[in-house]
Amino acid sequence: MVRLGFIIGFIALIGVLLSGLAAYRVHDQELALDGIALARAIDVHASLVQDRLTERELLARVASGLFRAPSVVKANMLQPLRSAIYAFKTDFVVASWIARLKPGDLPVAQAELKSAGFTSPTIRDFDDKPLDIKTINKPIDVLMDVEPRNSDTLGAPGRAYDRHSVIGPMLVQAAAAGKPLASDPIPLLRQNGPIGIVLASAIVPEGSTEPAGFVTFSYELAPLMLTNDDRSLFAVVLKDPDDVSDEYVANEQGVVTLRPLKQGDPLPSVVRTVTFGGRDWSLGYYAKNNAAQRAQQTAMIVAAIGLALTGIVCGLFGYVAYNNLRLSREIQVRIGFERRLTAVIDELNHRVKNILAVIQSIVTRTLRHGSDMDVSRELLIGRIHAMSNVVTLLSESQWQGVKLRGLFESRAIPHADRIVVNGPDISVSARAAQSLSLLFFELASHSDEGLSLVGKHPHIVANWEVTGEEPDEIFHFRWEEFNTSSATRREDSDFGLILLDRVAPEAMGGTAKRYFTDVSYVYELTAPMVTVVDMTERDRTGEISAPLR
Repeated sequence: MVRLGFIIGFIALIGVLLSGLAAYRVHDQELALDGIALARAIDVHASLVQDRLTERELLARVASGLFRAPSVVKANMLQPLRSAIYAFKTDFVVASWIARLKPGDLPVAQAELKSAGFTSPTIRDFDDKPLDIKTINKPIDVLMDVEPRNSDTLGAPGRAYDRHSVIGPMLVQAAAAGKPLASDPIPLLRQNGPIGIVLASAIVPEGSTEPAGFVTFSYELAPLMLTNDDRSLFAVVLKDPDDVSDEYVANEQGVVTLRPLKQGDPLPSVVRTVTFGGRDWSLGYYAKNNAAQRAQQTAMIVAAIGLALTGIVCGLFGYVAYNNLRLSREIQVRIGFERRLTAVIDELNHRVKNILAVIQSIVTRTLRHGSDMDVSRELLIGRIHAMSNVVTLLSESQWQGVKLRGLFESRAIPHADRIVVNGPDISVSARAAQSLSLLFFELASHSDEGLSLVGKHPHIVANWEVTGEEPDEIFHFRWEEFNTSSATRREDSDFGLILLDRVAPEAMGGTAKRYFTDVSYVYELTAPMVTVVDMTERDRTGEISAPLR
């Protein structure tokens, strides 16, 4: 059983190690695959964003190339470009013409704005505060035309952007750069409008170094960042070009807000840089799924499956091995039972032969030639009854011995009511029990049945004791019949004399004597305790009768 447990434990250990190794490998593979998938998706997204920005920058270049600077101040300069800029199917919010006007051109510009139908045809500051054009002594950049024209854009023309904190410096830089230039993110159309970027391209007339104005395109930030893909593996943000601790984030509705980063906030998994409007922009990518947690969960599932399979294998192996072990034990028990049965039969045959030999001797000695048939029949029945009684007692004790007091029962010994028994309650062996049972019957059957000299029945006392110390203990037995004499006591038969003087003592390896006193008849038997108890016979009987294992 210990060996079986060791084997099952070894199999379980191998299964646990393999399950752990498989879970570890799956964990690493999941992390690697998620990392590869995320990196590839980010690279594709960054490439798409760059392509999108390049297309819009190309539109600004084409529009500035097609635009012809007017020789006079006009308010409807985008009319020739309308078909061209819409042919690109771009997603600009507002396209505008910002003219660089000299102080003397401002009254004419107001007249043009009024004739074009704009709702606020006056030259004013970018926040719609009025300007005193008479006090202006240098060229200013004024919005003269917009596309598309709607309720949100018709009120914008007439605004001057020289003092605007974002657009003003951007126009100066665009004039110096000679190529489209992008502004910082700002609200479009109105103060609380969507956040976007303005891309401006300077229009420089031939033979001049100063721009006549700027063609601008305004774009919302969310479409430029491609943030509307709910199934993507990441969330994209735009780092604030003025403060790296802030970032522009688009929500599920595509509304972009500025989010300040706090200490302890997670950093983007990957940062990519794109170019737009002559500037570098940093895109931050946050993984939507926790790759480490997902890998751990997958590894736990793999480990659980491995442990379950290990448990099933160990259970099946244990079940089969246990059944084989049980079958082997049953076979061994069966073999042992057959051996035990053979030993029991041999022992039974031996004991039956002994009993039959004793009975044969009893019958032969009792029915000897010339004996009185009535007396012989009575003695024969009593002796066989005594043998039957001791065999019954031995069977009840599984031949482990008989209590000495049990041999004095009235069903086996005549006149048992007259016998006073004294002595320790010891168990005698089967062989000693058979001899003592016949001995007691012979002694009791020959006691006087008539009246004694004093008119009383004989009084019988049976005493025994054990003296000495193990293993030299001695068994002493004394039978004494009071109120009797050689004249009144029935004479012992030949078989009885042989039993009293030779058979019983020799069976127990001892000696015996009998005699009359002045008032009694005495029989004494002395034998070693080891033969009276006979532990060898008891142990052999115990082994035969013990339950099989």
